[in-house]
Amino acid sequence: MYARTATASLAAAALLGAGALLLIPHSQATDSGTDTAAGARTDTSTEKVIRTVVNTRAIPTPGAPVVLAHRGASAYAPENTLAAVDRANHLGFDWVENDVQRTKDGVLVVIHDTDLKRTTNVEKVFPKRAPWAVKDFTAAEIARLDAGSWFAARYAGTRIPTLAQYLDRIERNDQNLLLELKSPQTYPGIEKETLRVLRQKGWLNPGHVRYRLVIQSFSAGSIKKVHQQRPDVTTGFLGTPAVADLKAYAAFTDQINPSYASISSRYVAAAHALKGAHGRKLRVNTWTVDDAATARKVDGFHVDGIITNTPEMVRRATD
Repeated sequence: MYARTATASLAAAALLGAGALLLIPHSQATDSGTDTAAGARTDTSTEKVIRTVVNTRAIPTPGAPVVLAHRGASAYAPENTLAAVDRANHLGFDWVENDVQRTKDGVLVVIHDTDLKRTTNVEKVFPKRAPWAVKDFTAAEIARLDAGSWFAARYAGTRIPTLAQYLDRIERNDQNLLLELKSPQTYPGIEKETLRVLRQKGWLNPGHVRYRLVIQSFSAGSIKKVHQQRPDVTTGFLGTPAVADLKAYAAFTDQINPSYASISSRYVAAAHALKGAHGRKLRVNTWTVDDAATARKVDGFHVDGIITNTPEMVRRATD
């Protein structure tokens, strides 16, 4: 979802007769309250609901794929940091994707790589701690690391956020979350722990579950655990199962989220022909699309969402 102008948004609200109400796509709501897909399309005027908002976010072009900011707006700010979330917010993007892992002392933190080398100064701060795996450091140790200088000098001193801090920020920004459970085989029980933090921060209440949260993973077993523990939560499988296997996946997930290089219009149509765990069409969000030609190509496949490091470019290409 993306912003146009405050005037356009307020005009839409005025048409509803309530100054702070805007329309959002049906993809972010459901009459059952349990089937919300980040990557759903807006096909007709009937597939809309009213949502109370405190900003002037706008209605996307009907039929356009939802644009999801990968690790925040990670082409413009250090990935998986609060700065990247804020940058996505400034650009007008509601949906952000991030990764969650667990520290040595059991704190959930937002970072993609399973080691700290690429995006922090860990080798300088802790030179004798190779291979610098996230799981081998405490939350206090990770909090000492600079997670911004590698990207640009102006981000020096940026920290790796905890999941709790991350949730607070996207709540403040009124953004939505596509949350990846990263390498769950490394972190037994991370599904339950992630759900606990989400619950503590209010992200498992009906409003968030309906409109604002999707949990995904490359591990089918991990997604099954989430679905078993919180069957109301929308889930996504990261990968490209064979068409013959899609029906089995649809029993426990709502989205199939594949790499753009692995799909075709026929594959997307096969997914859309099935109903997911909440009885609605399987959605397809594809990643990671960072050029206009690819954005237009997958839009032609009728994907529901595009996950990208460069959300502005994808927005222009598919608008």
